[in-house]
This record gives sequence, structure tokens and C-alpha cells, in this order.
Amino acid sequence: RAAVAARHGLPVERVLLTAGAAEAFVLLARALPVHRPVVIHPQFTEPEAALRDAGHQVRRVLLPARDGFRLDPESVPDEADLVIIGNPTNPTSVLHPAEAIARLARPGRTLVVDEAFMDAVPGEPEGLAGRTDVPGLVVLRSLTKTWGLAGLRIGYVLAEPGTVTALERAQPLWPVSTPALAAAAACMEPAALAEAERAALKIEVERAHLLAGLAEFDEVLTVEAARGPFVLVRIERADAVRARLRTLGFAARRGDTFPGLGRNWLRLAVRDRATTNRFLQALDQAVTAVGA
Repeated sequence: RAAVAARHGLPVERVLLTAGAAEAFVLLARALPVHRPVVIHPQFTEPEAALRDAGHQVRRVLLPARDGFRLDPESVPDEADLVIIGNPTNPTSVLHPAEAIARLARPGRTLVVDEAFMDAVPGEPEGLAGRTDVPGLVVLRSLTKTWGLAGLRIGYVLAEPGTVTALERAQPLWPVSTPALAAAAACMEPAALAEAERAALKIEVERAHLLAGLAEFDEVLTVEAARGPFVLVRIERADAVRARLRTLGFAARRGDTFPGLGRNWLRLAVRDRATTNRFLQALDQAVTAVGA
């Protein structure tokens, strides 16, 4: 906890280690006195699932594709006492301005920002992790994305001390393993942060290459504001294209399981140039076959 606190310039009382960000969503749903939660979609589906499993009625705010899935703070109802948003958002890859998100905060409201992919953005310009001036702010971070530690289950919550205490009381005993604790401390080291920054810069270059290749397809509409390690695209009959891609050795994430999207959306991971070039060739074959 001290290592995480030092990395973000926060007191240790504002840090809680969790078994990945997924545990944090469950703790928030069960430990806080929530009555009118709102989840901003399209986004990662586990926060809403955790709220519903805890017995809450969840209201959705759907960001429209015509606006590039960008946040409009005025779209969130005033009566919401819990608001959850991802930044950059999975699966849209949109990076919302920090000040636009901060406008969602108000007395009596918990504002949860899932920053699981923020370390994939060079410099983290829109990160809220170190902020203490936003009332009710809860920031979630995951160490399983950049570092490929999904099976180790390690993430953390940054929040006001009272919120951290409430979540800690609802947390099972010994939720984070010793290997996960060692990984958390290692990922906070200056050398690790520098390595993550280099990886983020590489992702920017490789994402630009992927976007340039996708722009050659008349059949593909891309969310151009992508800033994460993936891009969201719209293709007619994307479900059939995805099935054809699978036969060619490529797995694309379906979009119809995300509220606000549908069967014509796919999320594509940013990979190295050679893999992307092979994927673009496969996509050409898949689109042509499905069109025929």
C-alpha cells in the first residue's frame, strides 16, 4: 500500500489493494449505501453486474456512436448517488477529459472511475488517480493489463479514507496473495513505471498503424478517438466477419455484449506491426467472403 501511495503521491490511508479491479466493483456494490446507481455505457460490464448481484436497480446512460462515444456530463441524472465510468473506456478506447469526468462529482455522490487501461496512455494526461480535490472520487487501477498478470489478481482502489475503510470491512480476509503483493510493489518501482511508459509509446505507434490499415476498408467504420490498447470498429455483419476471422487464426472481441453496441461492432487489440499486417490481410479476406 505504501508503494502504491508513493507512486501516486497519496497518503497510504487512501489506498486499498484488491484481487484485481473485479473485486473492487463487488466491494463498492456491497459496502456503500447506494440507492440510485448509474453506469455510463458502452463500458466494461462487470461493474453493472456487481451492482445487480447486490440487489441494486441500475440506470444506464448510453453514450451515442454519432458523438464518438464522448462523455456529456449533462446526460447523467442529478439524482444519481453512484456513477461509474471507464477512462479510457473499454471497449470504445475513448479517453475522456479529466475535467469532464470531474464535473460529474458532487456532494453525496460516489464517482467511480475505472482507469484499468490508463497506464497504456503515454503520460496519463487525463488520469485522476492522484487527485484529492474531487469529492467522492474513487479510482480503480489494475496491474493485470500492461503486465499480463490477469491470473495473479491484483489491483487497487484510490479513495477517501472513509471509503477505503468501508470497502476494507466488506473485503474477505487475506484477499491478495503474497506473489500478488510482490508484483504490486515491483510494478510501482521507477524502472517498472519507465518500462510501462515505453510500452505505452509503442502502443501509440502500433495503434496508428492499425488505424491507417483499417482506413483502407470502405466497409469499416472506426472510432477514431482511440487512445487505449484496442480500437472499436463497426462492420456490417460483423458477427459473420468475426466467425470468418476465427477460421483464419484471429480472435476479435464481439461487441453485442456491451450495452449500447450491437452485432455490427468488434473490438480489435493493438498488436505488433507484423501481426497487424497479417490481421489486415485476414480481415480483407473475411470482409470479401462475407460480402459475397
